[in-house]
Amino acid sequence: MANRKKEVYKPKPMTEGKRNIIQGLLQEYDIQSAEDIQNALKDLLSGTIQDMLETEMDDHLGYNRYERSGEANYRNGTKAKTVRSKYGEFEVDVPQDRQSSFEPQVLPKRQKDISSIDEKIISMYAKGMTTRQISETIEDIYGFENGIGYHR
Repeated sequence: MANRKKEVYKPKPMTEGKRNIIQGLLQEYDIQSAEDIQNALKDLLSGTIQDMLETEMDDHLGYNRYERSGEANYRNGTKAKTVRSKYGEFEVDVPQDRQSSFEPQVLPKRQKDISSIDEKIISMYAKGMTTRQISETIEDIYGFENGIGYHR
């Protein structure tokens, strides 16, 4: 059996947009080392997952966070969850509802490894997409039934 060569990533040409994103990241995270880059990617990834979970909860309950509602089911805090990705481990706060009927789609219950979507999210950031655009794209790719995009 012949040995297969490992695929080597070939970056696309540097654009002005990419330069601006890189400069913004360098300033925001004070990047000095490869570990700093890894931590910045984890922060971006965890923030995106967190936003997506909050939006899923909004859709599940039928109203936005901080809005008043007379519904029997309502937000009931969060539960910390450690998630593994290709960029390392990080923690997200998964929203909970009073009736325990919330079933997150982006990070299903009992799932801790998100390696299948983490690179896609980071590459979308690198292309300059907003969190809203990323949420809508992930929804399109994975077909989340409740809609995790910002469709309000």
